[in-house]
Amino acid sequence: MSTRTVKVGARVGLHARPAALVAKAASAQPVPIRIGRPGGASVDARSVLSLLALGAEHGDEVVLTAEGDDADSALDALADVITSDPDADG
Repeated sequence: MSTRTVKVGARVGLHARPAALVAKAASAQPVPIRIGRPGGASVDARSVLSLLALGAEHGDEVVLTAEGDDADSALDALADVITSDPDADG
């Protein structure tokens, strides 16, 4: 099993638009990815409602996990989405 711990980059946290972008990116990966708070239960990263239920705010750490041949590259791709701020200027 591969894991990544990353910080939420979106200023609004994993709410509405950022959660939808994360779910879309997770759905595009060749392996299922789970996301959760450190020490807490994880949820399917493809589910917008599950992402919203995490209540992750800007700067909070989340843990990504995946299994399979492409787990590392899938986690890297999703980590890039989570750590970015889709509403940043530029």
